Amino acid sequence: MNILAFGIGNLGGPDLFIILLIVLVLFGAKKLPDLARSVGQSLNEFKKAREDFDRELQKEGAEPPQPRPSQSTQQVAGGAERPAGDATGAASVKSAPS
Repeated sequence: MNILAFGIGNLGGPDLFIILLIVLVLFGAKKLPDLARSVGQSLNEFKKAREDFDRELQKEGAEPPQPRPSQSTQQVAGGAERPAGDATGAASVKSAPS
């Protein structure tokens, strides 16, 4: 979609002045600094999140994929396989009510 079709593409000085005047009337002079501060903080958070995402993508692309162990079984020292939830080998014992 062409942005010039909406008339947004060539904002000049008078157009920008009218938009700022409308914003001033809608929000008031006391709330404008708070509004500008919150917009600035939002942009900083977005920038940090984007940089973290880019860093993670580069990190994942640089490392070779590592094989993952099977989730259903787990290899132990004696060569026997046990279920992954029972890593210690201890049986769970329920005590009888006294």
